[in-house]
Amino acid sequence: MKHALALSPETLYHRLDADLWTFRTTEELQDLTDVIGQARATEAIRFGINIRRDGYNLFVLESSGTGGHIVVQGILGEQAAREPIPSDWCYVNNFEHPHQPRALRLPAGLGAKLRGDMEDLVEELEAAIPGAFESEEYRGRRHEIEQADKEHHEKVFGELGKDAAEQGIAFLQTPTGMAFAPMREKQILSPEDFSKLPEEEQKRIEGLVQKYRERLERIVEQIPQWRRENQAHIRELDRDVVMAAVGDRIRSLKHRYEAHPQVLDYLSAVEQAVITNADDFRRDEDGQEAVLPGIQLPRSRDGGSLHRYEVNLLIDNGATRGAPVVYLDNPSHAELIGRVEHLAHMGSLVTDFTLIKPGALHRANGGYLMLDARQVLQQPFAWEGLKRCLSSSEIRIGSLAQELSLISTVSLEPEAIPLQIKIIVLGERWVYYLLYNADPDFRRLFKVAADFNEDMDRDAASELNYARLVASVVRREKLLPFDRRAVARVLEQGSRSASHARKLSIRMQDVTDLLREADYWAHEAKRDTVLYEDVQRAIDARIFRSDRVRERIQEEVRRGTIIIGTAGNQVGQVNALTVMTLGHLDFGHPVRITVRVRLGKGEVVDIQREVKLGGPIHSKGVMILAGFLGARYCASRPMSLSASIVFEQTYGEVEGDSASCAELCALLSALAEVPIRQSLAMTGSVNQHGEVQAIGGVNEKIEGFFDICSARGLTGDQGVIIPASNVGDLMLRADIVQACRDDKFQVYAATSVDEAIELLTGTAAGVADSGGAYPEASLNQRVEQRLVKLADQVRAFSAASSSDKGPQ
Repeated sequence: MKHALALSPETLYHRLDADLWTFRTTEELQDLTDVIGQARATEAIRFGINIRRDGYNLFVLESSGTGGHIVVQGILGEQAAREPIPSDWCYVNNFEHPHQPRALRLPAGLGAKLRGDMEDLVEELEAAIPGAFESEEYRGRRHEIEQADKEHHEKVFGELGKDAAEQGIAFLQTPTGMAFAPMREKQILSPEDFSKLPEEEQKRIEGLVQKYRERLERIVEQIPQWRRENQAHIRELDRDVVMAAVGDRIRSLKHRYEAHPQVLDYLSAVEQAVITNADDFRRDEDGQEAVLPGIQLPRSRDGGSLHRYEVNLLIDNGATRGAPVVYLDNPSHAELIGRVEHLAHMGSLVTDFTLIKPGALHRANGGYLMLDARQVLQQPFAWEGLKRCLSSSEIRIGSLAQELSLISTVSLEPEAIPLQIKIIVLGERWVYYLLYNADPDFRRLFKVAADFNEDMDRDAASELNYARLVASVVRREKLLPFDRRAVARVLEQGSRSASHARKLSIRMQDVTDLLREADYWAHEAKRDTVLYEDVQRAIDARIFRSDRVRERIQEEVRRGTIIIGTAGNQVGQVNALTVMTLGHLDFGHPVRITVRVRLGKGEVVDIQREVKLGGPIHSKGVMILAGFLGARYCASRPMSLSASIVFEQTYGEVEGDSASCAELCALLSALAEVPIRQSLAMTGSVNQHGEVQAIGGVNEKIEGFFDICSARGLTGDQGVIIPASNVGDLMLRADIVQACRDDKFQVYAATSVDEAIELLTGTAAGVADSGGAYPEASLNQRVEQRLVKLADQVRAFSAASSSDKGPQ
């Protein structure tokens, strides 16, 4: 006979009547374009995207599998398509300070054009400049300069020689140098002849030689100046020649980019650099480019220095449509902010502006960047680098290794690029709250939180929308069409995943996986449509793949290794229900709780806590029991018991308060010495007023005890007591519902410990009258009498102890 608290089979599973739907398969359903069940989150996302103020970046709070990133990408895609295309960014050489490359901002597509124009310019100059220097005009003009210099030298030395000859002094130019010697009749005197001259004549000649030597010295001192002047004339000629070769081409480029002052400044600098370094474009006698002092990178074109005129196109948005939306799956510091690469050359690390590489911030500049919170936090210095860029509103690329003094080599200081971006960070709730409380910069930079639901309300409208969602996934994944009963089974499993009969799980990863697996089993059955049976097989197969531990536990219970009673009656012993999570499988199994009571000082000892195998929430639940006993039965007298409570045959930590009601019932049974039916199991927490409170995992807990009872044989006397507040969570397996319909198993709902103890013991709990007295033979009266008896025993012991001591 059913107890009044037994639940009807209809309340154990909220079935969807697929016949109420008019479609036959998902092919007849339209795709779901709206995001269901996430009104709060989508509003927050749209607000965060549209507000253009500093610090209004987004943090999306999502649990794994809710599909928050898909929703965000969809909203961002729609918004970004309507926004302007961001600029191109280039790095070019800073000819005055090469270690500080300049950044150029150009309209989308113009960066590639400038790079191509500069490549064409260099190619033209490689041909034009050598050609100009090899022209007859240049050779003639240079010959004139060199001839004029030669004639000037000849004239000066000729005049010196002529003047000396008139004074009888010969001016001699030999391979070893220049000298003066006395002459007679145009013949140079030998030293012997010179010594035969009168002394006065010798002194006169020596004076003249000394005079001309000093004059020669003055001339020689002027030779470097003449050479410099000659070189200056040649350089001026070279400059004129290069300007003639370069000027028209540079002016043509300037005209092309006249609307861009930065480019005009750069082209002017290029023009001056080409003129100054014209030898970069000339060949030596061996046909090789002239090598100028300084570092020559092995990567430069033709092995020379022409790379200085290249354009490093950092970001090319020529093919971009709307604002960019970038998702970075490896947010290291370098991938996020960019880096300066180095090349090994002659045993050293060298670099230049062409080795500057962009990061995700560059690619998403002017648009949106999506990041995974945990991945950013796990990468060294990435989070700090991101915050620094957001705070300064600019991207400054630097060498992280150099900042940390890990290497000592030549590096660059590229000009910073202005940053205009919206950052969307996706992470779990605990990450958000951790950052919010531990990082003061976080709340300043991420002012918008978009919190994604894991479930939504279940009603007729949402059920149809859920069916359309299934149809959308089926088409996107290219699966076989699902018939409406199969869709209904997917929806019912959504309620089971949400742990509530009136809710639907919107963890899209789980839904998609179930659809894929059902499609697999339909293919295995050679069907062209996925049926109810295929969905159920996918559910069963998923459980089977993961339930090795569950089977072993049930096997040990059946063998009696783990002692669980499903028949008979025992004082101070009750079957509690627990849930174990292994991977994605949650399963329940019963645990025996025993209580022993004796005379004591009012202590309720949690053995689990004493041996440090009880978590704080479980310990709290046990402490509540002492509060309940004291308030109900010992308000005006001392509570003189010592009770010990333990989860038998548990060897790991016990946590949670879902067994506190079962513990209290076992304690009341031990005090009243009234046996508890072992054919029943119980779950639920309790407060100090004796009210039974909701718990989690109710479906799994019921199924765990049912499987044990079913293996031993259902007697019709077995069942589970759950909190009444959990009735709405029930989505039990079909075999349990059928067993309840056949009166072979029962599920009871209790709102108070009194209802629960009555079910467990078959004895009325009893309600106190206006004077506080409980009915005769009621369970509460027995508990109260036992506590009074224990208190009397304590007083008797105390009195006996005092009399034995005698007067002092």
